[in-house]
Amino acid sequence: MGKLRDVFTKLHKRTTRQYIERMVDDKVACMEKSKQYGFDYWDGDRRFGYGGYTYDGRWRSVAEDLIEQYHLTNESKILDVGCGKAFLLYELKQLLPQISIQGFDISSYAIENAKEEIKEHLFIHKAQDVYPYEDKAFDLVISLGALHNLKIYDLKKALQEIERVGKEKFVMVEAYRNDTELFNLECWALTCESFFGPDEWVWLYEAFGYSGDYEFIYFE
Repeated sequence: MGKLRDVFTKLHKRTTRQYIERMVDDKVACMEKSKQYGFDYWDGDRRFGYGGYTYDGRWRSVAEDLIEQYHLTNESKILDVGCGKAFLLYELKQLLPQISIQGFDISSYAIENAKEEIKEHLFIHKAQDVYPYEDKAFDLVISLGALHNLKIYDLKKALQEIERVGKEKFVMVEAYRNDTELFNLECWALTCESFFGPDEWVWLYEAFGYSGDYEFIYFE
């Protein structure tokens, strides 16, 4: 296995969340709407997802950390699995103008509303389907906040594809360390299918043949 990283957590902790309010706000109906990954999920009311996912530069610090920790250069090749609107890829391109970026997401809405400067590098694809790349095609494959949205059999497929196409790998998922964090996660999550503690996640990574780095975010 790779290393436990600390790249995304500081960004995750910047957001205040009202757990009980979300749980009692007709949550099943909100979940069904969210899982369409359309306008409502990204830019609609907060009860359906992000509540407006617009570019504001917050991903710059994550991009800087990835460049530092993985020694990325203008010659590097990066793939983002579940890239959303790909603001992170945009930031990487701003910092390293010659870097090669690719990203895909299940959401056509997200791809259509990505930054114009990088749209040509993005496409619609499922994380669990075979990736259209040769083995070890990328210096780094990342997936931040996407894989927990897969059921366990699809999670296995996605991790194996990430392992196959990446020389180095880094994934971040939601997890919990105690009953309070599990409760908060269950209240907050709209699209999550895999609810595991960090020890379970690591066990799954090893069982599925994933050897890359990882990070967990918690709902404290």
